[in-house]
Amino acid sequence: MIKSDAVDFSARHESFERWFQTPLGRALLADQRRFVDAELQRLTGARQLQVGVSHRLPLATGTDFAQRIMTTPRWNPQIPDGVAICDADELAFPGDSMDLVVLHHTADFSPYPHEVIREAARVLRGEGTMALIGFNPLSLWGVRKLISRSNEGPWGGRFLLRGRMEDWLHLLGFNVEASVTRFFRSPLQRSGRKAVSRIDNRLSGNRFLPVGAYYCILAKKRVHARIPRRPAWRQSKVISLTGTGTVGASRGCSRGIAAETEHKYQN
Repeated sequence: MIKSDAVDFSARHESFERWFQTPLGRALLADQRRFVDAELQRLTGARQLQVGVSHRLPLATGTDFAQRIMTTPRWNPQIPDGVAICDADELAFPGDSMDLVVLHHTADFSPYPHEVIREAARVLRGEGTMALIGFNPLSLWGVRKLISRSNEGPWGGRFLLRGRMEDWLHLLGFNVEASVTRFFRSPLQRSGRKAVSRIDNRLSGNRFLPVGAYYCILAKKRVHARIPRRPAWRQSKVISLTGTGTVGASRGCSRGIAAETEHKYQN
């Protein structure tokens, strides 16, 4: 397991969320939304879960699911219904309760990336789909990550190898159905009419080049796969799924808020 107690991942997570308001951040998010919607639009089911940067940055909005749930690790008064406050490595949902789980740079900004994948696998039903998005270290963005002294924006996260993530998924009982890299723009801020070049447009549809800024892995959970149950001390953090209200179970959420929201959810 990867662990880094010295790194303030909470601060880096907030910086990364703000970075999505920059021209380059908006362009990256737009590309991710287009790709995820195109790949997942045929999926249907009862519940879709997105675990990632922020509830303000939804992906897979074009899917046909009866219930869409998002998570955030931090509480604030403006959190809407349908958002759960919980840590990505301790999801507050029962096992086998989701038909689709989208991990949006979740492992990149977690001190426990392997636990993030394991938790997503635990809550996903058999034959359910996981979409895992992360930054590609084998790219120009990975080169900048290596030479940059800044921990702001994307450069504060981990750039985990795509092959490593695929290995983790295989160990957890998944079949990888698609694995591609996307977004071939340089990791530099550009603005104006020439923000997107002809080369950007030409490469954007290429599914074989392994040097895109981010990768997206689509994997299906095998029916016979069994994820170990969470320890008994964590059972109190599991919420029922009878509605779409806001719930709290994060380390950064006060006990009073968590208890109040869990009570609301269960009633």
